[in-house]
Formats: sequence, structure tokens, C-alpha cells
Amino acid sequence: MNAPLESTLWDILGVIEPQRDDWLFRQRIIQELQDVVRTVPSLRGATVEPFGSFVSNLFTPWGDLDITVMLDYDSYISSAGKKRKLSLLGDVLRALKEKGGWWRLQFIPHAKVPILKFEKGRPAISGDISIDNLGGQMKSKCLFWLNQIDGRFRPLVLLVKEWAKTQNINSPKFGTLNSYSLSLLVLFHFQTCEPAIFPPLQAIYPTNLVDDLTGVRETAEKTIADLFHANIRRFIADRSRPVNRSSLSELFVSFLAKVEDPFEQPANTARTVSVRNLDRIQEVIQRTQLTILSPNLTWIDLHQLLVKPELSRVILFRKQNQNGSGQMMHPLPQQQLPQTRKHVHSPSAPVIAARVQSARPENQLRSRINGNHHIHGLSSNPKQGTYSNSAVPEESNPNKWSKQGMQQQQQQQRGDVTNSRQQLWRPRSQQS
Repeated sequence: MNAPLESTLWDILGVIEPQRDDWLFRQRIIQELQDVVRTVPSLRGATVEPFGSFVSNLFTPWGDLDITVMLDYDSYISSAGKKRKLSLLGDVLRALKEKGGWWRLQFIPHAKVPILKFEKGRPAISGDISIDNLGGQMKSKCLFWLNQIDGRFRPLVLLVKEWAKTQNINSPKFGTLNSYSLSLLVLFHFQTCEPAIFPPLQAIYPTNLVDDLTGVRETAEKTIADLFHANIRRFIADRSRPVNRSSLSELFVSFLAKVEDPFEQPANTARTVSVRNLDRIQEVIQRTQLTILSPNLTWIDLHQLLVKPELSRVILFRKQNQNGSGQMMHPLPQQQLPQTRKHVHSPSAPVIAARVQSARPENQLRSRINGNHHIHGLSSNPKQGTYSNSAVPEESNPNKWSKQGMQQQQQQQRGDVTNSRQQLWRPRSQQS
């Protein structure tokens, strides 16, 4: 195990782990958007539901918030045509402008999935609004459920995403990888490492999940969820399979950059990557591996490689306090910190201050994950026939944001609802 790297990774996780306020901030944005949508006549009965990293519990405090407006089809699964989606997003845009408090509104009509981009709050986070994106929401729940198989998956995804932001290869707008693709890189690595940590997803859900999202929404989602959870429990209970005991640093060093969408075939989640950026992404990955494996590796090298300067200073400030001497044991020369342009995805000064004051100690985060590398189990709820992970905050439960959950929330501040969704993948070597 690479001890300096392992220690640094846990230091980073102690800063990028979302706090309760980060959950509440996103919930508040979702509720405010729901209030706006209720004022739009063409969206009568529609519900505002998150998806993406917030639902899969793979977000950082400064990550994007993906939201979809689900239209009312009397409980049946359907989807508006692209022309109607464009019209409805235009209605949302006008309503948000009239309401005020929503900044940098940008309508992207020609994307594969038309979206309305926004920024909200101070410090601001950015978000995307789409219409009837049930497939995206389902994929998010898939990743949330996969979190339960092994406790190393989520922290490695967070670390890979932070590294990619630092190396400027996590921006689909500029022809590099999106965060979903990065999550799939980690998923694929967990399936192909030796011994494998995840099974091929065909062993968990043997058909194309998107094709199974038909009929009554609640029924379809529950059927999918029940099968998915049953197979996850079967995989976890299999004592005959070899156990991968790699540390977080070993997994970080060994993960490979291969992107393929496991939940919908055929789909290319890396379609935003431009040809000229492919070589650059490969070069970044190779340079990262060479640096980490260097015998002359220093903590300065690691910080410059893995995190933005803003986060590096937070980590060093915390270490200074933990040292208790009032002085940093190894001060970081300011000239060695690369200067970066402020971006909505990077933590601002108030966020950094909050991280210093409220970030969880890394040993608490470590205990939540290391204690159960092999079996990070699902607990059953016999009354509902569903499963939940008690280690995950209630705010991260993806079922909270279904239409039924939103209706219950209106009645009693907070609601929870039956589980839903899932899907298939297998390594390319098995796809003949």
C-alpha cells in the first residue's frame, strides 16, 4: 500500500464529503423549483424530482444538481416528444425569470436531452433542468444501489471526480468527460479488477432496464427494484467468491479509463469527448500513474495532482490544527500552487471556511467505509418489502423524490416511498 497516497486520499475525503447543509441546500432548491412549476399552467400536476449524483449519493458539495420535471400521466410511464419538451422548458424559463433569484439561465435546445441550465444560491451551485428524464433518474438509482455492494465504491468515485476536475478533464462543455462517465469508469474497474469487486451487472439485472420501464410507474419501478435487490443480496451472501482487499490507494492507482454505459445499450456517455481531447485524457491518466508511483513522490506532488489549490489549503489548515503546534510541519510554498480560475464547480471562500469548521474527521469517514469492505449490507424492511442502507442519510434516499414521495412531503414535510429501478451491464469481453 502507498502510505502517503492513502493518507492523502483520506485527507481529501474528509474535505469533499458532503455535510448536512449541503443536502438541505439542494433540497431547498428542488422545493423552490417545485413552487415555481406549480405556477405554470402547462405543467399542472407535474413533480420536480432530482437525479444524477445527488440521487446516487456520489456528489460533492460543489457538484451540479440535475433535476427533471416529471409530467402527470395518471401514474403511467410516458414521455413528451422533443418538441413539447422544448416548449415546456421555455415555459419554465419564463417562470424562473419572472420569479427572480435564478441566475445564468441558459436554454440548451439542441442537446440530445434538451436542458435548461441555472445557478442558484450563494455560493452558487449550477444545475440542469430536463423534462420527463425517467431514464436518467433510474440510472442514478442504479448507482445508488451499487453503493451498497462495497464501501469503497463511493469514496473512489468522489476522489476520481475531484482528480478529474483538478486536471481539467471533467467538463463535457469543453470536450472532456462528464461525471457520469467517470462514475462508470470506477464501476468498470470494480468489475474487472482481480479479484472482481462487482459482478457483471447482467448477474444483477439480466435485461435492459429502460425497456422494462412501461405501464404503471410505481409497479414497474418496484418490480425492477425487487429483482435488483434480491440479486445484490445473493451476490453479497456468496461466501465462495474471492474477496478483494485492496486499499483505497491501490484501487485508485489501478483503475483504468474505459467508458461504456451499463444501463442503456447502445449508448455512449463519453460522446461529448472530442477527438483532440482523447490523447490529452490518456496523457493525464498516464502522468498521474507515473507521478504516484514515483519513488521521489512528495505530498506537494500529490496535492497538485489530486486537488485544486483551494482544497489543498483547507487540508493543510486542518493538519496544522491537528498538529497543535500552531505551525505547519511542512509549509506549502505559495509559488508551487498553480493558479486556477474561479469556477462554479470549485469551492468558494465561504465553502472553504465551512469545510474547515465542519468537515468530518477523516477517521470517522474511514470507519464508515473500512469496517465493511466486503459486506456493506442492505437491511430489509419487511413491511414495505424494500431495502435501505442505514449508513446513508435519509436525504440521499432516491425514493424520497418519486411523485408519491413528493405528495407525501407536501402533507408532512418529509416523505419516503417504495424503492425503484435498475439495469444491466457486462464487460466488453462478454459482449459478443
